[in-house]
Amino acid sequence: MSTNAGMRSTFKQFGLIGVGLVAGVLVSLNFSALAGKDSNSSLPVEELRNLADVFNAVKQGYVEPVDDKTLITHAISGMISNLDPHSAYLDADAFKDLQVSTQGEFGGLGIEVGMEDGYVKVVSPIEDTPAWKAGIKAGDLIIKLDDVLVKGMTLNDAVKKMRGKPKTQIKLTVVRKSEPKPFDVVVTRDKIKVQSVKSKALEDSYGYLRVTQFQEESAADVVNHLNKITKDKDGKAVALKGLILDLRNDPGGLLNGAVGVAAAFLPEDTLVVSTDGRTEDAKRRYMTRQDDYLRPRQSDFIKQLPAQARTVPMVVLVNGGSASASEIVAGALQDHKRAVIVGTQTFGKGSVQSILPLSSTTAIKLTTARYFTPSGRSIQAKGITPDVVVEDTPNGNRFERLREADLERHLEDKKENAKPDAANKESDKNGKSTKGKTDDELDMTPIEFGGKNDYQLGQAMNLLKAMQVLKR
Repeated sequence: MSTNAGMRSTFKQFGLIGVGLVAGVLVSLNFSALAGKDSNSSLPVEELRNLADVFNAVKQGYVEPVDDKTLITHAISGMISNLDPHSAYLDADAFKDLQVSTQGEFGGLGIEVGMEDGYVKVVSPIEDTPAWKAGIKAGDLIIKLDDVLVKGMTLNDAVKKMRGKPKTQIKLTVVRKSEPKPFDVVVTRDKIKVQSVKSKALEDSYGYLRVTQFQEESAADVVNHLNKITKDKDGKAVALKGLILDLRNDPGGLLNGAVGVAAAFLPEDTLVVSTDGRTEDAKRRYMTRQDDYLRPRQSDFIKQLPAQARTVPMVVLVNGGSASASEIVAGALQDHKRAVIVGTQTFGKGSVQSILPLSSTTAIKLTTARYFTPSGRSIQAKGITPDVVVEDTPNGNRFERLREADLERHLEDKKENAKPDAANKESDKNGKSTKGKTDDELDMTPIEFGGKNDYQLGQAMNLLKAMQVLKR
């Protein structure tokens, strides 16, 4: 179990993703060091004295002895986690998991989680992981772990209990809105290796490309898959009539990965995203150029890009699970009018987290900036509004999705005069349109993204075909 995400109550985060803490995703990373900033600021002596007094009172009078390291760790954790839903203290386990997960492999169940009313709340199961295969759904509340009540545990403690060696089992007791009483789900832990990019050729020279999360090699993998779907089985070039980029339920990941994916579809030296924060190094403009998307010692994969990738008619699929890095890509392609965005309102995580090491084994994940699309739109707590709103099924969405704006202590959009527009409000309404509908009115067959019962994909195909007709 390992972090882009409460939900109107306490939603504490422990360290591995852009949307919440997870058993298994990534965080929108921007590694930097802020040590020494504002070094001239005077220390709040009175408040520090109060902290010392509390520390001493606990040391002297708590019913059981607590060592100094534990108290200091808890103080740091509380200080950071109470800032916003995405800032967190990373202990040795969390810091190690974060570093490993950016490479696409880690151990656990494969769920992104937060805390609500003292219980573990599932933000999203990660596709093709043990939790996903066991039927765990977004919105589930986990109230017991192996018959031990979760209430009273910290999120850190709950996450550690869910971790374990591959092939071992854990029993989750789950509360689900659609079920009359709690039920048990047995999940077999496994080593999670997420394939971040998938593709296939669709009917009549149309291509489908899915990015499940943004890892170190995701952008290079996108280029490889584009080369794959622009060739037939004999290796001859195929001129695509249209391309669908699927970013649904993509919780985010590495920022340079998002810039690299955008670079596969936009001209060189095009603005992808800008960030703004209090420090100078938080004020950045990320362009489709090598310095902004390549990792150290990584060759420029864009040189292998098929030429038609930047001109083929394109639709991007998004939903309420599309967050952070996936919102950056969707926003850039929308602002530059490179693609039509189809689906429902995205999650709305428009903040940047920097990883600040405290030692060789621990760090803090601190929110240091906000994201803005190329046109200057803030993503934070608003998300990307689709050009064409299409819900999960013809009868509406299957469940009400958690979004950034639902998280306690989420950052507000500070941009002057920024207000949700009518399209935002309508999309939010659409995103919650299952209210009042029965299971019989909704197609409850599990959605396989890219599969034959994928309603949104079908509508995206119809749109591409219409674009092809208009092109003629």
